[in-house]
Amino acid sequence: MTKFLQDILRQPSEMQRALDYLQGDGAATLVTAATAFGKARTRYVTGMGASWNAALAAAAYFHREGTSVSMLDASELLTAKIDSGAAVVILSRSGASAEIVTLLEKVREAGAISIGVTNFPDGALAQRADIPIIVPATPDHGISVGTYSTLALAATALAHSVTQTFTAVLAQELAQSLAALPEAMTLWREQMASTEWLAAGKPCYFLARGSSLASAHEAHLLWQEGAKTPATAMALDSFRHGPQEVITNELRVAIWVGEPTRDKDLALARDIRRLGAHVLVIGQELPVDSAEQVLQLPRTPTRWQFVTDVVPVQLAAERLASLSGADCDTFRFASYVVRSDTGLSLVS
Repeated sequence: MTKFLQDILRQPSEMQRALDYLQGDGAATLVTAATAFGKARTRYVTGMGASWNAALAAAAYFHREGTSVSMLDASELLTAKIDSGAAVVILSRSGASAEIVTLLEKVREAGAISIGVTNFPDGALAQRADIPIIVPATPDHGISVGTYSTLALAATALAHSVTQTFTAVLAQELAQSLAALPEAMTLWREQMASTEWLAAGKPCYFLARGSSLASAHEAHLLWQEGAKTPATAMALDSFRHGPQEVITNELRVAIWVGEPTRDKDLALARDIRRLGAHVLVIGQELPVDSAEQVLQLPRTPTRWQFVTDVVPVQLAAERLASLSGADCDTFRFASYVVRSDTGLSLVS
């Protein structure tokens, strides 16, 4: 068993531990951060790599609740002017990436508020952010798995708390989803072992909307880090405006289906499949004939589907690595934490 798979399989308990923290020891900090962010004149949400993908889930929640936020990855935010009335939510599992460390200093010099969402208490983000939310998580071996999911969960809990209380009722609903996840993971692994949707060397597109767009972009990164193969992720409707011209019988397409656009999402899946591509759909209570491969999710609150819907593609990435002969437990060209902002930070 790969270390990547081991990290995936313990993910339900990692997310439950993060949920317990947000309802327990971290609850007061969550409220403090939400109050500061809600009062800010200008609001940013940022991160790098997998942490940036996790930030997309939180941003989707902010936008749907009418809270305006600017989304720039940390390297781009370094070139922007940050005013003294701003609050910046910074996601980073290690809290030590080069861009994150530099951005913390830029926010401090601007007189703005930094809110750190991180997993490592000894990282610069945990140590230097004005309001650090330190989410407990066992460090992943390499590829971000539990650290990705716990950051996405915590950042979205913060987004939720800006407009309403992160209630015990919601936490219980999420806990029920997590409790159902191991059984679902067993079924997904069986499906991944026999599906023709997974094949080495085939082009792959990941399409989603809302908070599930975070999962699509994370899948795109997992394909690259784990299976060492290119992939593309984009907003679901964007695919209909030109990219559909890439459809062939070699193409693999994964589509996340959710409310309130369920019928539109399934219609696109049907049309892509009709044109010859191999289609996988991920969602709750989907018709079994929705696509070539249908991955059913446990019942999850609508805006929180991202909590569970990234897990099947994590398992798929691990399986594809095996089919491709790729070592998903080793980074060939980069270190776990990118501490330099120049070149590729090649491993020695």
